[in-house]
Amino acid sequence: MKTALTNLNSTTAESTSPIVDQPPVVKTVFTVEEIQKLLPHRYPFALVDRIIEYVPGKRAVGIKNVTFNEPHFQGHFPGRPMMPGVLIVEAMAQVGGIVLTQLPELEGGLFLFAGIDKVRFRRPVVPGDRLIMTVELLCVKRRRFGKMQAQTVVDGQLVSEGELMFSLVD
Repeated sequence: MKTALTNLNSTTAESTSPIVDQPPVVKTVFTVEEIQKLLPHRYPFALVDRIIEYVPGKRAVGIKNVTFNEPHFQGHFPGRPMMPGVLIVEAMAQVGGIVLTQLPELEGGLFLFAGIDKVRFRRPVVPGDRLIMTVELLCVKRRRFGKMQAQTVVDGQLVSEGELMFSLVD
């Protein structure tokens, strides 16, 4: 306790370390406005607020800020709001859509779910959580099908993971 008080009261260069852990400042790669130019989803199904990391043709990391005023919380569940698992999967898929829509050989098409495999949910997502979704492209077949590995984390804890398959619709 004495050390914490000393750090609070000290003005020396030694006391520059923060007392409260602050999240690192992360550069925004795609803003919500840029995401809307790439994906057709709109409220209430636009589930990605920002892309914070993007490696063309390989992977993307997106953020979804979960707020209490989202419509699904009215009925899922009254008195104990939890984000439905299908919406967590949809949010991961939208991050994957950012990767797919940027592939030069697949530009201009609409990608739809073709399959969902090995998806597991590890903990509930509640209002106030910040989903961090990492989606990595595993393969593209016949320039029409894509397979991705997706993972969602909240506060460093694994929320969900699984494989997502997409099909290009002309």
